[in-house]
Amino acid sequence: MEKLQPDRPEDNLGWLLSTVSHAYTTALTAQLDEIHVSPRAHCLLATALQGEYTQTALAAAIGLDKTTMVVTVDALEKAGLVERRMSSNDRRARVVAVTEAGRRKVAEGEAIVVRAQQHVLEAIPQAQRAPFLAALRLLAGGVCGDGPADLPPVRRRAPKHAAIA
Repeated sequence: MEKLQPDRPEDNLGWLLSTVSHAYTTALTAQLDEIHVSPRAHCLLATALQGEYTQTALAAAIGLDKTTMVVTVDALEKAGLVERRMSSNDRRARVVAVTEAGRRKVAEGEAIVVRAQQHVLEAIPQAQRAPFLAALRLLAGGVCGDGPADLPPVRRRAPKHAAIA
């Protein structure tokens, strides 16, 4: 096995992951902007469709801090893509419910996400794609899955475009 030299960018795991993530996120953001939604908003909508989530539970599921979650849900609610409703399980709790317009937005977004992922994966030879994705799943489900327990989530700046947060 080749010895990695972390002082070289092409051998530095952080640089590699950051570069690929930035390029993918930039391309995905531009493509989702065509339907006026950000990757964060699309992720929130798609996840909210999977069950009945309070804002706190939904924030934890997608890795957002509370402030970013509130701003994002507020923007989606204003756009008519979600509603805050009473939980069917706990009358004290309110859940984020995706509207019919939100469901259509998720469907449009899913097609874009699939195309963006296919485009990125085309750079990897077919025989290496499954092992690559398996390795990423191991990282995401292992040491990288929960993030550092003693650190708060990273806050990101709001996008400078008109897409929904």
